[in-house]
Amino acid sequence: MSDSRLFKMLYYLLDRERATAPELAAEFEVSVRTIYRDVEALSGAGIPIYAEPGRNGGIYLLQDFVLDKAILSESERQDVLTAIQSIFATGYTGGKEMLTKLSAIFNVNTRNWLEVDFSRWRKRNYDNSKFEILKTAVIQCREIKIVYENSNSRRSVRIVQPLKICYKSKEWYLKAFCTEKQDFRLFKLNRILELELLENTFVPRPYPEEKNNLQQTYSQIVLSFSKAIAYRVYDEFDETEIEYQKNGDLIVCAEMPVDTWLVGYLLSFGTQVEIIKPKYLKGVLAAQAQEIYKKINLDKRCQDMCAILKTIAIQLCRNFKHNLERKRYRK
Repeated sequence: MSDSRLFKMLYYLLDRERATAPELAAEFEVSVRTIYRDVEALSGAGIPIYAEPGRNGGIYLLQDFVLDKAILSESERQDVLTAIQSIFATGYTGGKEMLTKLSAIFNVNTRNWLEVDFSRWRKRNYDNSKFEILKTAVIQCREIKIVYENSNSRRSVRIVQPLKICYKSKEWYLKAFCTEKQDFRLFKLNRILELELLENTFVPRPYPEEKNNLQQTYSQIVLSFSKAIAYRVYDEFDETEIEYQKNGDLIVCAEMPVDTWLVGYLLSFGTQVEIIKPKYLKGVLAAQAQEIYKKINLDKRCQDMCAILKTIAIQLCRNFKHNLERKRYRK
């Protein structure tokens, strides 16, 4: 007899409330006779499980039956409490009473070893309140009005139906249905500049699964980083993509899109990075660096021009004052 099957049967009945013996036999791939033996085993263990014959009969648990703490191991009980405890990092306080009750039932004292902070540095209150509003909107199926800045620096006002908050690649995103575009959209939380919870409710719809978007072919990028800034390389690349050199430098080989983010990222390293592949990326960076130089040089020329104009103005004032004094002297 499988203890695992007994537990699974118990969970199944807690979820479905009632099931027939043939249904359970098909679910756990055993015979009907085995199911009845399992029912006897559970009953003998003190579980209030019953089997009624007839067309309207079936196997069921006594109403209001709850799982005893003995069904979960000590480590599993600790995992349950830790999961609940980590929710409080969002600013949610409604589950503290539940945590206290479960701690008493499980006879486990939780250790506060995990802390999750959804906010950015110096923006704790704003980011956590934003997260709290989005969580409420998702759970209560309420529309929200947002002011959003997209990747093209275009700001727009949207009415969206939030479906899920997700964390991916060190960033938080909102999966939602945009009422303006009448399509599903993915919004980066940091780019949601303003947020308003509306009274309008909606019927949630499943967010479409990604259709191998992450498996599309990107350019192979090979970069050489100085050992002096190795700590920054680890922030973005996995160790399997990094090859260590004898002198301490790092060679990174990864597949990623060549876009404005990559160009800006590489420029931030200054002379501490060298592009090995693809060759054309060197020209892209060189052109961008040239534009930056022109802007800086233009600003410097403006400063120089302002300094010249200031000198001329001072000299004109001095000449005017000198001429005025000469006229007074002649009089």
